Amino acid sequence: MTIYRQHEIEEFLQLYFIMGSTNCKKDPVYVLKQAIEGGITLFQFREKGVGSLEGLKKKKLAEKLHRVCKDAGIPFIINDDVELAVELDADGIHIGQEDLAANLVREKAADMILGVSTHTIGEAEKAIEDGADYLGLGPIYPTISKDDAREVSGLTIIENFRKNGITIPIVGIGGITSANARDVIQAGANGISLISAIAAADDVKKASEDLKRAVI
Repeated sequence: MTIYRQHEIEEFLQLYFIMGSTNCKKDPVYVLKQAIEGGITLFQFREKGVGSLEGLKKKKLAEKLHRVCKDAGIPFIINDDVELAVELDADGIHIGQEDLAANLVREKAADMILGVSTHTIGEAEKAIEDGADYLGLGPIYPTISKDDAREVSGLTIIENFRKNGITIPIVGIGGITSANARDVIQAGANGISLISAIAAADDVKKASEDLKRAVI
């Protein structure tokens, strides 16, 4: 397991792709390969929602996607499933406020990258105290990719976190497109994370390229 420095994590977050089998119009492995060709810098396997895979099927897909990332040198993050992340020796794990507590995940995940979704300064400070390497903030704009998404927070949540001394890497999520991605960076985020803008695109590679150009 590689231990990453903060500046490396900041770079990884630049174009952060999140996907599970239910988010794709095409085969997930093909979609991930196309997204990598288009310039994504980090990948999170998020297998949730109606019709999502479970058990052995979920593990087998995770293994395939992990191999694609490993071959391309792209960090592989698993959403919520600590046991699977440890079993596959993933590069990291991302959790929300309703998942296992960050300090317990840090104990289990050891040197893995740990991302935590936060919505308040208090949640952010607790996540940092518990060992988070980066924070996910959102939804910045309206989104249909997550059926458990909270109310839209807008760019002000990123600005407020920075004004209140939150200095660790931040990635914005929710309704981000190539048209508004630059605004998210200018508000203080190190990168953008997306699901449908890439996974559901007719041309995944081009969608990724357009987003990459918007944030560099």
